[in-house]
Amino acid sequence: MSDKEFTNDTMPDYAGEIVAILRSNASPGVIHNKLEDYHANDIAQTLELLDPRERMKLYRVSGTAILSEVFEYLEDDEAGRYLTEMDIRKASAVVSELETDTAANVLMNIDKEKRALIIDSLKPDIKKEISLIASYDEDEIGSKMTTNCIVIKNDLTIKEAMSELVRQAEKNDNISTLFVEDEFGEFYGAIDLKDLITARSKDSLEETIVTSFPYVYGNETIDDCIEKLKDYSEDLIPVLDNNNRILGVITAQNVIEVVDDEMGEDYAKFAGLTAEEDLQEPLLQSLKKRLPWLIILLALGMIVSTVVGAFEKVIAQLTLIMAFQSLILDMAGNVGTQSLAVTIRVLTDENLTFRQKIHLVAKESRVGLCIGIILGLLSILFVGGYIMFVKDKDPSFSFAVSACIGMALIAAMFISSMTGTLIPLFFKKIKVDPAVASGPLITTVNDLVAVVSYYGLSWIFLINIMHLS
Repeated sequence: MSDKEFTNDTMPDYAGEIVAILRSNASPGVIHNKLEDYHANDIAQTLELLDPRERMKLYRVSGTAILSEVFEYLEDDEAGRYLTEMDIRKASAVVSELETDTAANVLMNIDKEKRALIIDSLKPDIKKEISLIASYDEDEIGSKMTTNCIVIKNDLTIKEAMSELVRQAEKNDNISTLFVEDEFGEFYGAIDLKDLITARSKDSLEETIVTSFPYVYGNETIDDCIEKLKDYSEDLIPVLDNNNRILGVITAQNVIEVVDDEMGEDYAKFAGLTAEEDLQEPLLQSLKKRLPWLIILLALGMIVSTVVGAFEKVIAQLTLIMAFQSLILDMAGNVGTQSLAVTIRVLTDENLTFRQKIHLVAKESRVGLCIGIILGLLSILFVGGYIMFVKDKDPSFSFAVSACIGMALIAAMFISSMTGTLIPLFFKKIKVDPAVASGPLITTVNDLVAVVSYYGLSWIFLINIMHLS
């Protein structure tokens, strides 16, 4: 391999090459053979560069195997749009080759009438599997599973188990782990493919079965399952029904997608949105997501403004302190947001005890207090020096104001760290999503705390005690 590194200018332009192949006058067989040399993801990235006529040519010359691989790399809404461009027979063939979870999600993104036609043309067993996955709500782990897995009985011999593996592998390619059911059809355990291959024919199958293998139930929520899925490094985790029968599996790729989706949703919730937005979302839908909390926060903002107005005389007598208001507000908001992030992360554990919650509040309060003391002392030094040298004030005035700012920082950061912990705990208690409810609210509450702390201490310490006005 050449020691010359690829730059953005020298990286192969696979999309351009694929487009050129499709626009050439080569025969369908030649185009098909050339496309087989490219990764399905590269072809997927090319679809948006083609016009409908060129995509139709791709659908005709590629074959079902290539198209099904390509569709696995598309977003569900994109895949639904491209699937709609195909005739029913081709669309049905592609759906039949997709992972069942992907097929169910893609079908939900196409016109109801065409969806019904495609489903009707599917083989009964595939139709049953897709209907099973589609029966689960979006927030249930069953909606993310695939039926692509190997399931054998626990009373087989090693030789019989190998024969069953070969038979089922014709239709199912997730073979790294085999799942075992007992005589009642209930989940019994799992066998690593390597252990089965290296077992001797005279060995007992029971010796290769791991009966403590992790599993989830199809109707469990994704939030409840996500930590369990992340804690295990298994390629496949079985999904069971309420009778402990195997419905399908969650693959490592499914786990990555679920975690990615949850991170995106949590990020949206921290911004006060009920769901993520995309580039194609209509204006009205975006407004519905953003406005509710913003209206509530507008009312709370009015309260903050009213409180600031109550300290109007303090500001009039000591105009200089206005210059440092944003310092207090920003630092209080930052520490409150940090405590909120820690609390939301901890609250993913549904088994958190009351004692652990108290410990969390105490710990975050101590952290906020310690950070407040450190930053408060630093602000006394630097703000005092700034007022004395830049604003040309005498030392006693300068360090009196900076001392007030330091005390306000300590108080505001201590209280903000507590509110950043207590508010999400409260919302969790009353069954409201703490991520979507806490983020914007804590920002406003922390502003209120910071304003009262700062101007209250200025009024008591600087005006009433030191008479600096």
